[in-house]
Amino acid sequence: MTARIVSIGTALPETRVTQSALRDLFAAQPGFDRKAQRLVGAAFDAAAIDTRHVVLPQLAGAADDGLAVRDGDTLLMPPTGARNDEYRRTAPGLFAAASRAAIEGSGYDTEAVTHVVTVSCTGMFAPGPDYHLVRDLGLMPTVERYHLGFIGCAAAIPALRLAARIVGDDPAAIVLVACTELCSLHWQTSSHPDQIVAASVFADGAGAAIVASGDPSRGGLDLDGFATHVTDEGEKDMAWTVGDSGFEMTLTPEVPRIIGREISAIAAGVLGNTASVDAWAVHPGGRSILDRVESALGLDAAALAPSREVLRAHGNMSSATLLFILRDLLADTARVEGDRVAALAFGPGLTVEAAHLTVRRVTP
Repeated sequence: MTARIVSIGTALPETRVTQSALRDLFAAQPGFDRKAQRLVGAAFDAAAIDTRHVVLPQLAGAADDGLAVRDGDTLLMPPTGARNDEYRRTAPGLFAAASRAAIEGSGYDTEAVTHVVTVSCTGMFAPGPDYHLVRDLGLMPTVERYHLGFIGCAAAIPALRLAARIVGDDPAAIVLVACTELCSLHWQTSSHPDQIVAASVFADGAGAAIVASGDPSRGGLDLDGFATHVTDEGEKDMAWTVGDSGFEMTLTPEVPRIIGREISAIAAGVLGNTASVDAWAVHPGGRSILDRVESALGLDAAALAPSREVLRAHGNMSSATLLFILRDLLADTARVEGDRVAALAFGPGLTVEAAHLTVRRVTP
């Protein structure tokens, strides 16, 4: 029986900050010359982001007794251990909030969940988020748990693929997939172009989904198939490593160019006839990536509107972002029974992850 996403829940940190405020803060850092300040302005203004949510209230100028990241207009550079401690303090609550919303929307009881798949690349600790979900949500102590770490922005699709395979093997399984990323914890006060681009797009958020066997009494998104593809180039252009002062992102201008150059052939290979796709859920790694995908696949301007809207309102929340887009597609009354959805996400490597989904509405 086909596995189905029957509900999606999301959660955001309380602190919301405007893109312009973050731009001005970053441009004001000591040691940034006029060239660096111009680059900051150009990158932040071109990102097509209005607001972002962060777990660090100090980034919005608010007082907070958590991780100290700001002294006046100067951003501090805490060591990696302190940043990870803040992740350990704040991530479990977002995992739980998104997961509760997904479970409540599914029609299943908490006790029905049989498997948990957690996803994150912005922190690590043990016992980890999968363990905390069992305790925080009151799940059965026999729940099977899996954690996918450091796969980056593309990780929601492998997580859904794992859930689909679990359900395919055991049609009685009810799988909770939960993604939480706290990208703001790894802000780097560097004038290097890669770090400026990263600072201009990344944000914090959480998304969760309940995956179960298709049931006429529950609508959702059927998970019909998956594919993955490693490009010939890009291994050094999108990378994520642990540094002494947080995790360090490499995101070069080559990333959108590589995607734009190769996505047409990749999409045809992993999705088949793209002309038959009714809706697109493309991870908004940045506005330029969406522009390249739209152009290369010959899509009209409305095709990537859901991705652009999530980017505008929330920024790039790494792995959680795709679940926000799928949530909006599922809630869109214009999407009818049988509509075919193509999901694409891009991760370090450069890796392309893809999924075929079909909209299912409740049978009267």
